[in-house]
Amino acid sequence: MEKQGNIKISSENMMPIIKKWLYSEKDIFLREIVANASDAITKLQKLVELGEAKNKEPYKITVTTDEKAKTLTVEDNGIGMTEEEVEAYITQIAFSGAADFVSKYEKAGGEGIIGHFGLGFYSAYMVSENIEIFTKSYKKDAKSVHWASDGNSTYTIGDCDKATRGTKIVMHVAADEKEFLKESAIRQLLNKYCAFMPYDIYLNPKGKDDEKPVNTTHPLYLKQPKDCTEEEYKNFYRETFADYNEPLFWIHLNMEYPFNLKGILYFPKVRKQVELERGQVKLYCNQVYIADNIKEVIPEFLMLLNGVIDCPEIPLNVSRSFLQNDRQVQKIAKHITKKVADKLIELYKKDKEKYESCWKDLATFVKFGCIKDDDFYQKVKDILIFKNLSREYVPIESCLGEEISEEDAKAGKEPKAVYYVSDENKQAQYIKMFKDAGLDALVCDTYIDPHFISYIEYKNPKRVRFMRIDADVAGALKEESGENKEIEELFKAVLEEKKVTVKTEKLKDATVPAVINVSEFMRRMFEMNSFYQMGESAADITLIVNTANPAVLALSAADEEARKTAIEHIYYLALMNYRQLTPEESGAFMADSAKLLEKYLQK
Repeated sequence: MEKQGNIKISSENMMPIIKKWLYSEKDIFLREIVANASDAITKLQKLVELGEAKNKEPYKITVTTDEKAKTLTVEDNGIGMTEEEVEAYITQIAFSGAADFVSKYEKAGGEGIIGHFGLGFYSAYMVSENIEIFTKSYKKDAKSVHWASDGNSTYTIGDCDKATRGTKIVMHVAADEKEFLKESAIRQLLNKYCAFMPYDIYLNPKGKDDEKPVNTTHPLYLKQPKDCTEEEYKNFYRETFADYNEPLFWIHLNMEYPFNLKGILYFPKVRKQVELERGQVKLYCNQVYIADNIKEVIPEFLMLLNGVIDCPEIPLNVSRSFLQNDRQVQKIAKHITKKVADKLIELYKKDKEKYESCWKDLATFVKFGCIKDDDFYQKVKDILIFKNLSREYVPIESCLGEEISEEDAKAGKEPKAVYYVSDENKQAQYIKMFKDAGLDALVCDTYIDPHFISYIEYKNPKRVRFMRIDADVAGALKEESGENKEIEELFKAVLEEKKVTVKTEKLKDATVPAVINVSEFMRRMFEMNSFYQMGESAADITLIVNTANPAVLALSAADEEARKTAIEHIYYLALMNYRQLTPEESGAFMADSAKLLEKYLQK
């Protein structure tokens, strides 16, 4: 006999119900329904282990789409429900079937129970205009039960003819949600949310013996690292992330104390150097997908990696504010960071050649991690490396100087100057001069390097000051004082309108007539202002005229027209080695070049 009743909402559980409406993606309903089916099987499995129930058939979940009937059905062969349980767990929204079950069967432990049946079930109304439940309990002589509701305040409940144990949820999909009736769409959602659920899931099975489930019930991350082969790790990476570039290496997380955490983090090859490319770290709870890249659990810089992390101690449905304030979650994030640092240190110590070969791909991730997480920096600071002008890797720690004392600082002594190159092509002339002078510099060629060297300075203010290779040419390369007031005045007179400061020095390389020098501080300020669009004024530049150069020394004896042309030519040559010429500058340079050629050929 069928009866009618009112759906009851427990007042103390109103907030979880409200949160149900805050799902950012309505397709998450399928995860909730399939997760409930998985819970139902887990409950039965535990009762079988306790000897309180029997089962001889394989556990499975079946998902069926029927575009003609406009229904989406999820069926399990789990514990099933009696009429009383349906009324308790379904009609009283947010009453936790899982909590009730665990409290009743404490000795069974409750591990693997995913969540709250009542709450998850009602998420299906986001896409359904009516839902039916057909269920039969495992209990002996239990009647089959049929429940139906359009999601408003009423429902009907009564007997039905379901012959087998388990629960079947039939969702009558709303007219404007018909996309959820397509097999391809449901397959995609199952791959997203249910790829690693612990029981076989079949989509529209045809009854064939060779029918394959859509999920993997024993994902690789659940195995012991010692039992996994290199090929298995690579296959899991390809299948999970659809990336056919082999990962550089990986970290297999496997711990049970002080919290349960399993997973694999992969270090992918960098596809773009010009930006910090976001990876994909998938977070699971008991093999059920929660979300990608939850920064409260996975430190932000680790999101540049690809990976899977499964932590049963993080609830399936939980607010971001809870994650931000939960100490256990913070411990999990710190542990993951520590394991990543340990892996990098291990690789550096055991296989330095491989570490260096991977550094181009690792550099952005590691540097970003240092900037974002001081604990990570403290762990890996000894394995931070840069190429030098000889194309050899050197640890940045070995480049820093001794810490200057307070007395030395007051006396005007500055920390050690470490020179760096930001563009090997544009700064080729400076590199040649440094090499010829027996000086070295670091090559900073990744997008994050300007921020990173500032961070290193911030962490070591009394040990280092970074100078771009064109920032202190006179200080680094002058052989002796080469001040020449006459030549200086000649250049100033010709370049008066160029807004350039002129200085004369005797440099070690006599082949170079002049170089551009830009204050490191002023250049950084200019670049920062340009980045934040805080003005377009050009960085102040200084022209260092090399009084060791024969052409410069010959200027005094040249006629006025030839001297003017030569000085402008020297200025543009120096400018070309610093930056690209403007169209006007390029035209002037070509004109000067033609004049000098003409004078030279007429001799």
